Formats: sequence, structure tokens, C-alpha cells
Amino acid sequence: MNYQEILDYLYSLGHEVLNADYRMERIRRLLAALEHPERAYPIILIAGTNGKGSVAAMIESILRRAGWRAGLFTSPHLVNICERIRIAGEMIPRRAFARYATRVHDIARHLLMREEIPTMPTFFEHVTAAGFSYFRDRGVDLAVIEVGLGGRLDATNTTAPLIAVLTGIDFDHEKILGPTLEAIAAEKAAIIKPGTIVVTAPQRPEVLSVIERRCRECGVTFYQAVDDPSRLRIRASSPDGRFAFSYRSRRQVYENVRLALPGRHQIENALVAIEVAEALSDRGYRLPPRAIVEGLQTVSWPGRLEWLRHHGSSSDGRSKASLLPAVLLDGAHNLAGVRALSSYLRDFARRPLTLLFSAMRDKRIEEMAAMLFPLADRVILTRIDDPRAVEPARLNELAHTYRHARLIEPIRSALSHALAITPPEGMIGVTGSLYLVGAVRAAWFEMTRSVPAKRAATRVLGLESYHR
Repeated sequence: MNYQEILDYLYSLGHEVLNADYRMERIRRLLAALEHPERAYPIILIAGTNGKGSVAAMIESILRRAGWRAGLFTSPHLVNICERIRIAGEMIPRRAFARYATRVHDIARHLLMREEIPTMPTFFEHVTAAGFSYFRDRGVDLAVIEVGLGGRLDATNTTAPLIAVLTGIDFDHEKILGPTLEAIAAEKAAIIKPGTIVVTAPQRPEVLSVIERRCRECGVTFYQAVDDPSRLRIRASSPDGRFAFSYRSRRQVYENVRLALPGRHQIENALVAIEVAEALSDRGYRLPPRAIVEGLQTVSWPGRLEWLRHHGSSSDGRSKASLLPAVLLDGAHNLAGVRALSSYLRDFARRPLTLLFSAMRDKRIEEMAAMLFPLADRVILTRIDDPRAVEPARLNELAHTYRHARLIEPIRSALSHALAITPPEGMIGVTGSLYLVGAVRAAWFEMTRSVPAKRAATRVLGLESYHR
């Protein structure tokens, strides 16, 4: 199959979350038929509620700066499915994705015909097997793998990781992972295996006790980032919220590290990445302190406190020509993510602030709104084109609850209105779902690719009025 054909097939399998089938036997049988690509390289496996994608990107950036050829597997993608599979920072080419995904499909079909698996692999299982195979055939030194959902029954948990990383654990996907923090933590801590090095972010006491119990069961110890707050000192912050800090780790002092990713919460993620890098050094991987610092200072992770720019924009996304307001994307999709975004907006938002918001129906939307909406001057609610999207009636209820909120569909019309009502000195914040962020990001780059910002806004988004 060519790229479009395999893409059509994958999406025909149904929604990545709604149609997930958490039975490990099928993915294990599939990987065995592929001659176990997941065993061809050491793996750093990362689970958690928030921050696991940022930590994964930071670790891969550090490895690349140190000269290691690392694979990076993340989910979901924002615009292009090839974003999920990267080597040395480069996305898998479309032709290669089609080739590897088709091979997985053909082998799975053969297994199904021989009744060795009950059904064809799910969307996520298919992409996971393709990514693992690509990494093996391209000869990566290590692979940094982000867990899709949970941990215990996730397709990525077919691996025996060299390092298991647990970022902050909080409430999310309760219907799948369980109603309590202890239950959610147990699902995520299941990536810890005998012989694994464990690195964890600071956790709530009830979560930490679950991790400690799992480590005892597996006979391993763990490192906790920032176990002593006196080891961390925040040095400065930029106008757009990029922090500089110094940190005394188990091995040495890192002075004045200037993070590339905005947000105070990224300091914690960076400290987790530092602990992982030092744990790798303990296992013989050469990761000089300079590479660690440079990796953190150059990492890119789109869709997470990302300022969108067009030609003539400054580093924080504000137009030097004052044609468009600044646009900030953040995929906060649960309470922990919204808390971090709210803190960022209180400290660094421009005024007036227009918030463009949507979410999936299984999220705690009313609680998310209560934290975010009072921070905005205007709120535009919209609906994502996705089977999991929140129902219009629920969005209408929010619009009636908050007088400064308004429901506008579809997403392009919502973005058009946000640009029309937000003056150039203000900003638009887009949040609530990575799917919304991806849709807005794609529209923005189409809008600004080849024509001046004001004319692009008029032509592509159909603006009839525009603030000067």
C-alpha cells in the first residue's frame, strides 16, 4: 500500500482511544512474528499523566547532542502521523512509513488467517510495531518510547526497558485506568520490571507509595528528581516564560541552564531528564554535562506552550508588524495540565486574552473551565471533529455559565473570530485538547506560509473585519 492507502486503512480501524483493545497477547504475537524488533536496542520507557512527551523530547535531544543515534516514539501526532516516529530528530519519511506499516498489516493478516490472533491489531498497536521495526532496521543506539495510555496494558509495555521513567501522575482516563490515584499509579508503575533503572518525578505521597511497592516487588531502586528542594535554584525567566535554573544532581552542578521550553513546570521535566541522563551514564553511555545542558537548551516540542509565528514575528510569537495577535498553543487536556497552563497565563499572558477551547467528552471539562475561563477576557468554545469530542449541548451549557464565552463551529470559524476580536497587542490561547491544537496549528501554517499575515487571515480564514 502507498502512504494514503495505509493511512486510510489505519483510520478505518476506528478511534485510537475509543476503539482501543487492551489485550497484550495480540501485540506480543505480532512482535514475535516481526522477530522482536523491540529487543534490538535499549529502551527508555516513559509513563505518566503529564510531561511524558516533553521529557521524552528532552532525553532524545540530550542523546543527540552527545552523539547518540536515538529513536523517538510519541503519541498522539498533531498534524502528520509521521511525527510519532523519529530518528535523530527527523520524522520517518512517508514512503518508509507506508512500507513499514504495510509490512505490519500483511504479517498481521497472515496471523489472523492462521488464527494466531483473534482480530487485526488496533491503530496504536499497528503504529507501535511499525515504529519498533523502523528503529531496528535503521540501527538506533537507543529508543525513547512514550507510553500511549496508562502503562500495564499499553502496547509499548511489551518492552523490557533499560530505564523506566514516571512523570507526574494525576487524574486522567479514570474510566480506563481506575477512579483513584492509587489505581492510576499502579497501571503506570507496571512499566517497572526487574533489572530496570527507575526515575520518577516528584509525586503525591499516595502515588509514591505505589511506586515504592512496585520497585520492591521487582527488586529495583529508584531515583526521584528534586528529592531535596535545596538542590534547585531558579535564576531567571524571560518575558515569554522560559526559565533558567541551577541544579545540584547526584553527580555534579548544572549552572544557569536556560530551558528552550516555556513554563515553570518544564523545570521539573528537565530535572527528570537530567536524572535519566546520569542513570544512562552510570550504565556506560557517554553523556557529558555539556551535552545535557545543550539538549535542554535546544529541545523542541510543538503544541506545548508553543508560540506560533509568522514572517516578521519575534521569538515570543508577537508580530513586529503588529498585524496579528500572539497565538499560544498548549495541549493541556486534563486537570494537571490545565493547572500548569493557568499558572503560566497568570504570569506571562498578554492582554486582552482570548481563549479558544475544546475538549474530549471524557474529560473533567467543567473543572478545567473553572480554572481557565476566569483568566480570559473572552472565551470561544468550539467542537473538534472527532468521535470523542464533547457534545454541543455541554459546550452550550458552558457558554451560558460564562457570560464572556461563545460557541462557534467549526474550528476554522472559531479561529477566524478569535483573530477578528483580538487586537494585535493581545493574545489567543488555544487549549483543551491536542486534537484542537493540531487543527489550529495546521490552519495557522497554511494561513502564513506564503502570503502576508493580514491578507492570509482574510483569504484563508475568511475574515470580514480585522483589528488594526
